[in-house]
Amino acid sequence: MDVVVLSRSDVESLLDLGALVDALADGFVRLSAGEASVPPRVAAASGAGFVAAMPGFLPGAGLEVKLVSVFPGNGERGLPSHQALICVFSPETGTPLAVMDGEHITAVRTAAASALACRVLAREDASVLAVLGAGVQGAAHLVAVGSVRGFTSIRVASRTFAHAAALAASDARCVAVESFEAAVRGADVVCCCTDAGAPVLQRSWLAEGAHVSSVGASASGPEVDAETIAAALVCVESRVACSPWPAGAHELAEVDAASVVELGEVLSGARDGRTSASELTVWKSMGHAVEDAVAAGMVLAAARASGVGQVVRL
Repeated sequence: MDVVVLSRSDVESLLDLGALVDALADGFVRLSAGEASVPPRVAAASGAGFVAAMPGFLPGAGLEVKLVSVFPGNGERGLPSHQALICVFSPETGTPLAVMDGEHITAVRTAAASALACRVLAREDASVLAVLGAGVQGAAHLVAVGSVRGFTSIRVASRTFAHAAALAASDARCVAVESFEAAVRGADVVCCCTDAGAPVLQRSWLAEGAHVSSVGASASGPEVDAETIAAALVCVESRVACSPWPAGAHELAEVDAASVVELGEVLSGARDGRTSASELTVWKSMGHAVEDAVAAGMVLAAARASGVGQVVRL
């Protein structure tokens, strides 16, 4: 069989952020309508980290499996904490079609989903953005979420101030601040992009009507405090998030699944999103195979159209 192999640089050149946000909107609507086949993820832990398998099928997008490793200590080795490969199969025959770098897709599709949720849930007049975490996801969220509203001020905070300063230097609207609290107080939108195993914000720091995005999924604990979750309209990719980790989020393991809304339901009008300017909203993302299927399908289609990639006969 002939398989297309796509490198990190190939994927970066082929995946368009704006087009991905729009495609994800359709994907989430179809996910909530029951059109996707996505079993709960499974993970195997080695002690230093874990490898998760995320298979998924969405008609029109594709059939794929992502293998993603999460090793929090990799920073000390000069390696990324999240590394991934995605294999795309024919939905008609099951034949492997492509193997591609999944690290860039994971970063961009996560931030694109947060941007979509912000577009749907954040107040229209939101002008102050806080980004907590200055790693791969912090950088991706600065670009993706930073383009959704007319943000005039962006605060960046990290446990290491030098990292926050380096990321803040990439955007003229940004300023690095010394603490997560300083970043959050008075912000209209807060993006939590950390690997923290304990909450990085407190409900008392949040302004009235704020929107919080949380993409951290540490094995050891929640990124968002229970008080914020209890006070907010919580939006998720899928209600599977209200189950034990690793399939679900630590923040939502004890939350009634019926009390949260899926982003696809809000997009389709089946459930309400924000209903007032004073309402607190939370986007709790665990990452979802539908996001990978949409992104990988876009990359493969673009690769075929442009002749990018190396064909390997297996």
